[in-house]
Amino acid sequence: MRLIMLGPPGAGKGTQGGMLARALEVPHIATGDIFRQAVREETELGRRAKSYLEQGELVPDEIVVGIVLERLQKPDCGKGFILDGFPRTVQQAEALEEFLQKEGKALTGVILLDVDPEVLVERLTGRRVCRQCGATYHVRNMPPREEGRCDECGGELYQREDDREETVRHRLDVHERQTRPLRDYYEKQDLLHVFDAAQPIEDVFAAIMEQLGRGR
Repeated sequence: MRLIMLGPPGAGKGTQGGMLARALEVPHIATGDIFRQAVREETELGRRAKSYLEQGELVPDEIVVGIVLERLQKPDCGKGFILDGFPRTVQQAEALEEFLQKEGKALTGVILLDVDPEVLVERLTGRRVCRQCGATYHVRNMPPREEGRCDECGGELYQREDDREETVRHRLDVHERQTRPLRDYYEKQDLLHVFDAAQPIEDVFAAIMEQLGRGR
């Protein structure tokens, strides 16, 4: 299975991508995690990507494509992969398609998680992350046992800069404006499958698995 997860920030791509990866036994490749690691380690690419990520802007194609295609050549992608956060532009999609053609492979499908923007604002602005272990919580939907402290390691919880309301709304606007052509691109190829991601997590997962022919 070679799948792409599409959807705005906060739609649940990471959650569904992780569940699908375990069920299908393929790696879940989240470009956001890759970039944040590069920023923490202050690599050359990390420094270049940092300003874009902090402002909620999309990272330029030349930074993104090389990292992702290098990752797809690793042995654990032999059975397939789930891409989360890539591609975000038609140019990136074309680069991926060219790469897969050279490998004699093709995409299985593109999963689009669709959610009302106001629901996404509430989801994202309520998110809190542990400074030590990276565990994620939500002030309303999944609060920690002790306010401000991680249940797993006791580390301090904080709100990421790109989870503040002004930045969130900007991120959503940027996403809609720049990725609408990508949705059209995959729809024309009959690869796009749209799911209502405002439903409970398990219901969304079950619907995706059924679409993939892996439902119960």
